[in-house]
Amino acid sequence: MSNDSREGTLKRAWPTGSPDGFQTPSKRGSATAADSAGSVSLHPRSWDTEQLCAFLQAEGLEAAVQRRFREHKVTGSTVPSLTESDLETMGICAVGVKKKLLMCLRKLAQSQSYTEITKVFNDPIHGHIEMHPLLVRIIDTPQFQRLRYIKQLGGTYYVFPGASHNRFEHSLGVSHLAGLLVQALQERQPELNIDQRDILCVQIAGLCHDLGHGPFSHMFDARFIPLARPTLNWKHEQASVQMFEYLIDSNNLKPEMIEYGLKLDEDIHFIKELIASPVEEKMGDKEAKTPGGPGSPRASSSALNQNNGQECVLWPYRGRSKNKSFLYEIVANKTSGIDVDKWDYFARDCHHLGIQNNFDYERFIKFARVCQVEDMMHICTRDKEVGNLYDMFHTRNSLHRRAYQHKVSNIIETMITEAFLKADPHIKIKGSGGKVFQISTALEDMQAYTKLTDEIFLKILHSDEPELNDARKILCKIQQRDLFKCVGETRAPEGKEIKKEHYDGLSTEFVNSKPLKISEDVELKAEDFIVDVINMDYGMKKKNPINSVHFYCKQDITQAVKITREQVSKFLPEKFEEQLIRVYCKKKDTKIIETAKIYFVQWCMDKDFAKPRDGDVVAPELTPMKKDWNNDDENKDSTRNNISLNCKVKLFK
Repeated sequence: MSNDSREGTLKRAWPTGSPDGFQTPSKRGSATAADSAGSVSLHPRSWDTEQLCAFLQAEGLEAAVQRRFREHKVTGSTVPSLTESDLETMGICAVGVKKKLLMCLRKLAQSQSYTEITKVFNDPIHGHIEMHPLLVRIIDTPQFQRLRYIKQLGGTYYVFPGASHNRFEHSLGVSHLAGLLVQALQERQPELNIDQRDILCVQIAGLCHDLGHGPFSHMFDARFIPLARPTLNWKHEQASVQMFEYLIDSNNLKPEMIEYGLKLDEDIHFIKELIASPVEEKMGDKEAKTPGGPGSPRASSSALNQNNGQECVLWPYRGRSKNKSFLYEIVANKTSGIDVDKWDYFARDCHHLGIQNNFDYERFIKFARVCQVEDMMHICTRDKEVGNLYDMFHTRNSLHRRAYQHKVSNIIETMITEAFLKADPHIKIKGSGGKVFQISTALEDMQAYTKLTDEIFLKILHSDEPELNDARKILCKIQQRDLFKCVGETRAPEGKEIKKEHYDGLSTEFVNSKPLKISEDVELKAEDFIVDVINMDYGMKKKNPINSVHFYCKQDITQAVKITREQVSKFLPEKFEEQLIRVYCKKKDTKIIETAKIYFVQWCMDKDFAKPRDGDVVAPELTPMKKDWNNDDENKDSTRNNISLNCKVKLFK
């Protein structure tokens, strides 16, 4: 006897009121709904109109409501997609009736979501998480399984041995947290009219938001692509949308999406918007991108209000209307940066890196509410949580400083990038129609891009092709820990940051900064050095992200308020962005390294950058020449106090 038939026998053996040890709570819910309808089927999704009406009758709905359902031929498969506006279209307009009916349909839809056996994943971060059958179908595709072979933290794994986790498990975690947050909002605020379609779409977006990552994750889109294709303005979110489309089409998932109550055109577009904001669309021969977002001050497309002559901002999204704008703040929050993507990678990365995570996402979910701000609906939290949110962004900054931008891991990613650039013309990846692509062009074809993972590292390393010799030598050096050397590290003062268009000439500028007094007669060559510019912030460049967060108070949970930094503490940061600059040398010659360190101190003096930490040691003859570098903060405070004291003495004399 098969498992399915055995399970069916057990379910029929026990009536509804009998011991239920053989059924999960979700399956018991399905059985109860089926019994109410007088049907032997345990699949409400398969009910016809009469079976659905029998369920409504058992729930106490009037005959008039049942008649409307019969007139519009509503079946069990369409229940998850029914909204309040759909009911009004059907002629069900009474507020009390609508509310009761929506509650009944929501109960049925919830049981309907689990009519097929869900898959349980034992996650080291979130414990046992349960996945909807449609999510499982997406997971079991080659396009999603590809994420098993892309390291979450790229080259950081070569520094932190525990950081071996991949984009695969992170994506499962984001989908799980997205479901927790949206379901908590649904239960807490039924007036938001969050339906099963909304929940499923948000979960799918969380699951698929990282489909577009390339080898070694952010190394690919932040380092390799800008050098391999400098004119291409590309982000992995764009590829995530393209890969999602390819995943649906190549695996014929549309019939199943319809079966689970999704409206193809509307909901697929909604999912893509959740992943990458308003998505690009082809309009004839032109490509147009709808700009803006829920947190944008204004969308570029605007209209003139005929009544008062004021400019009004058009809603840039198609998937959902303004009254559900809060849904766009769950997976990728463009308003404040507080989203479930961060919550998962904070917890997951800290776990694998061995770093303490100071943010509790469960507490945020407990306090999350949706409040109306002007004509938008935003996710808000309690006013007392503002300090925890500052801690959250501090945790993000600490992860960047201690791990993501670790000096050695960045050196390794720089070396891998250089190896990929040398190998790029010689790597062949077959895509659709037999067309051949390179590492840098595979992103143009999703069939080819599906084959591009971290495995490309081993392909180059183990290759015996002569044209890959240069790339192979670099990867061998990584294996043997024969790495580029860090010459020095500094920071650019505010207003003197290096602009992106000047990156290419930095190596030449560095070797031209020859000190007047230098003992070693060593010639430095620009091609032997790499200047790495790292822009670090709280997620919104110079802006304080907390200024974009809305809070509510205990006295009135419906009123959204802003909380300024001054209202929280004097110990909070005043600046939210800085630029870190490092110089690496490819050579191992001791004289070259020592000379380069002196050059670096001189370069920092010329550029008015911060004094390198070892500046007084490697170039003691240079640092005294720059006055600003010799006035420490304690001396400045002492001078300031003496001036204040003198003023007071003169005043009282």
